[in-house]
Amino acid sequence: MIRIGLTYDLRSEYLAMGYSEEETAEFDRDDTISSIESGIRELGYKPVPIGHIRSLTEKLTRGERWDLIFNIAEGISGFSREAQVPALLEAYQIPYTGSDPLTLALSHHKGYTKEIVDRAGVSTPAFAVVDAEEDVSNIHLPFPLFVKPVAEGTGKGVTGKSRVTSAAELREQCRYVLETFRQPALVETYLPGREITVGVLGTGIAARVVGALEIESLSGAEAHAYSYYNKENCEQVIRYSLLTDKAMLESAAVICLKAWRALGGRDACRMDLRADERGNLSFLEVNPLPGLHPQHSDLPMICERIGMRYIDLIGSIVDSARQRYGL
Repeated sequence: MIRIGLTYDLRSEYLAMGYSEEETAEFDRDDTISSIESGIRELGYKPVPIGHIRSLTEKLTRGERWDLIFNIAEGISGFSREAQVPALLEAYQIPYTGSDPLTLALSHHKGYTKEIVDRAGVSTPAFAVVDAEEDVSNIHLPFPLFVKPVAEGTGKGVTGKSRVTSAAELREQCRYVLETFRQPALVETYLPGREITVGVLGTGIAARVVGALEIESLSGAEAHAYSYYNKENCEQVIRYSLLTDKAMLESAAVICLKAWRALGGRDACRMDLRADERGNLSFLEVNPLPGLHPQHSDLPMICERIGMRYIDLIGSIVDSARQRYGL
């Protein structure tokens, strides 16, 4: 029987170590891991829980091996933290699901990602990266602008104040990002239109868009963005609607597949797009390690809305990786 190891960062484990709720926001819940385990088992494979990179390292040095790794490990520190587990697996020549270290490190830095997709001809809002507070003076983009950390996920660092309309607000919000997250701030043109999140499965020419959800803020939500607060309280303040606008979905598919292929992404991702005042969509960012909680994560929600079972989502990711490695 094919043995599939699972690498992941468990939120409860890091909370027990003393990390905060926000520091662990990108990590997985216990029931996410059990759901993936059950899916792998139901597909006819033997799931083998491994855990975070330190646990993986210990097992590798003891000589343990697996036929394939199902990787959703986010990592705890550094711009390249999502690339650490795949890099270690490549050193040991162990196949794994998902994108390689180059794509994961690149995609985690929103500024570098936007440069790549822009050069590939994908529409993305005009932007600047602020490495230090004095850089704010060199920004000449028209207001309103949007400010967020250059390398965070799950809406970390995004609040109701992220949309800025003056030089003073811009400086204040950049200072907040620089001091709080100790990393550069990404400043980009604010798009006021509809926001959607798109599910992509597959690699290269085999990649396909499976569907999209429109994200609508309800009463009590922070304005202007899919913020950390809104994501943590999505059941109360966010409405997710399956995108049925055929023209918009076709436009989203062109953007997402072009960006995914330009970045060299593999197996699965979730991509965020937003429309301008005329309804034209642009690329915002990509998550090449999308959340896989069966009820609460965006990619499984997209799949559920289009009639794809959770086990088929897990199977699609495994099958894509197996085809790449010739397993």
